Amino acid sequence: MKRTVSLVSTLLALTLAVAGCAGVASTDANGSAGGSTSPVQTAEPRPETQDTILITHQLGETVVPVNPEKVVVFDFGILDTLDLLGVEVAGLPQGNVPPYLSQYTHSRYTNVGTLQEPDFEALSALDPDLIIISARTSTHYEALSELAPTIYLAVDTSQYMESFKQNMEHIGAIFQKEEQVAAELKKIEDQIAAVRAKVAGGSEKALILLSNDKSISAYGPGSRYALIHDVLGFPAADPTIEVSTHGQQVSFEYVKEKNPDYIFVIDRAAVVSGGGQSAKDTLDNDLIRQTNAAQNGRIIYLDPNYWYLSGGGLVSVSQMIEEVAAAVR
Repeated sequence: MKRTVSLVSTLLALTLAVAGCAGVASTDANGSAGGSTSPVQTAEPRPETQDTILITHQLGETVVPVNPEKVVVFDFGILDTLDLLGVEVAGLPQGNVPPYLSQYTHSRYTNVGTLQEPDFEALSALDPDLIIISARTSTHYEALSELAPTIYLAVDTSQYMESFKQNMEHIGAIFQKEEQVAAELKKIEDQIAAVRAKVAGGSEKALILLSNDKSISAYGPGSRYALIHDVLGFPAADPTIEVSTHGQQVSFEYVKEKNPDYIFVIDRAAVVSGGGQSAKDTLDNDLIRQTNAAQNGRIIYLDPNYWYLSGGGLVSVSQMIEEVAAAVR
């Protein structure tokens, strides 16, 4: 009797084992469990392309379609990158578009508000497949995410190049332009190396000023213009400058006291509606003239279209480095 029970138990166990193997759930092409109870088959190779990609950014994680058709961009650096890569966009804020991107003021592109205030009606009518934003639009991230997949690709100035490269690699992956992006990044790395080689070992210090009508503010390491110090290697005339979006408000006496060997100037008034006094007029005074920078002809007026309006793109970053390179002597 015990042998009979044992035999039945053994046969029952074998039957359950076979049934269990046959009931393993299959997975679909995206790795999700399906409901099939058919016997396990050898999986077909996954296709080389996929429909979506997960982008991790500073504001969260977003599932983005690969090669989206209708793209809206709230950042001119990203726009110059897409333009260089041959990627078409459907909409952008058309106010204060830098001259080097003037083709995007054409009526064939939807005007979607401003960098600070999206036009949600225009966006809803456009029905985009992807929205790309940066710092100026960041407060609207949640609302924009309800309309379409939205990613935040501002440069993290505390790790400027690492962040910039990651943003560009995200763009390359989304639009399947990885090789082209890698080639452009290599060119930029070569530009950086050339400038650093000129600056290395020198004792000449730099100060970055943003001129806004008749006032000036200073930026140092870790700031939105940290490219000059943190990437290109210029020692800071004042390494203790407060890091903030609008810079540290300073006086002309401050500039004279710090006595920089280079002064890099971004003229906000030249590119913002309303204008104001030019940076050259603002800095034309006796205190500034007493600095080493002024006496040696090293006050460099940078192009605010790249430095203030855009930045963070393959075109703008390359041009920014070129401007600094041309000033080093």
